Order: sequence, then structure tokens, then C-alpha cells
Amino acid sequence: VQLQASGGGAVQAGGSPRLSCAATGNIFSDNPLGWYRQAPGKQRELVASVTIFGNGRSTKYADSVKGRFAISRDSVENTVWLQMNNLQPEDTAMYYCYGSANGLVYWGQGTLVTVSS
Repeated sequence: VQLQASGGGAVQAGGSPRLSCAATGNIFSDNPLGWYRQAPGKQRELVASVTIFGNGRSTKYADSVKGRFAISRDSVENTVWLQMNNLQPEDTAMYYCYGSANGLVYWGQGTLVTVSS
């Protein structure tokens, strides 16, 4: 499994960038794809994830981003996007795309998001 992330960069508070991550290899719609982040001096935390089951999907969000971030996924292209709205300085972190399959967790390269006030 390989995960290729893009997006991020420096934004001002209130900005709305979008991250994307393309997954290749043996990761399928019913395997979770999503994003973690790690701020300086803090532990890595789950930001959002999405899993597709049949005709439905399950999403998870960190409490701190609920209502501001939205995760979406294309099962054909196996790509996941994280739309981040109303960014705040506390959202500054390295964002990591991840996928989970067969009990293993795979990581993409991190993409830095820096929010200035």
C-alpha cells in the first residue's frame, strides 16, 4: 500500500484548504482511509476517517474539527480528501494520510499545514 498526499501549506486563520491522498495497492473501500495530525510537542491524533460499506459510509471526526472539516472519498480512484474550513492557529500541524488494512496501518508522507492569525 502506498499513500500519496498533497495539499497543505501556509494559510491565514479562517482559510479553507483541502488535502488529498491517493491510495494504491491492496486497500479497498471497506478499509478505513483518513488523516491524523501531529502538532509540535503533542501526540499524533486522529482527525478524520472514512470507510465505505455497501451503499453507506462511516465517518469519524475529532471533536476539535467537527463542523469545520469534512472528509470525502472516491472508492473508484481510492482517493480521500479532507476539506478544512475556518482553520485556526491550533490546527497547525503535520497532517498524515493513513490507511488500515489486514491489521496493518500504512502512512503517507506528512504534509505541513501552518495557520497564521
